[in-house]
Amino acid sequence: MESIHLNDLEAAINHWRQRAPSGPGASLSPQVAVLAEVYARMVYQRQDAVEARELGDAAMRAWLDWWETTPDTPCIAICSTSQGDEVCKGCGRSFDEVQHWLAYTPVQKRAVWRRITAQGTAWRFNRYAERARSAGGIISSG
Repeated sequence: MESIHLNDLEAAINHWRQRAPSGPGASLSPQVAVLAEVYARMVYQRQDAVEARELGDAAMRAWLDWWETTPDTPCIAICSTSQGDEVCKGCGRSFDEVQHWLAYTPVQKRAVWRRITAQGTAWRFNRYAERARSAGGIISSG
């Protein structure tokens, strides 16, 4: 099952709040409104993730539009899986994740991003963090 984390919904809401700020009377843009409804329900139910299929078409479109603005791959072009490591020292993905990255859905990719960011052990988060930032996180397709 593919789920979207509360933090990703919050990031998408903030993205849309910047792109379409509230107007007079504090009305929300359609994207913020549909994402905020899901977010509020999750907070109320104390959930940290929601199944992607439960998002609804409008909320999923708004989330995917936000996702398109994020770096696709955590790769920093220092792939130790090609040297036999089970987990890449550069980006933190497993060999399997590197190999199948292009086939992953946006929801699957965000789950990997969340995990490697939380772990924070990959070189992209310490030794080569500046390099990853200057490249916008997009250095190779894999």
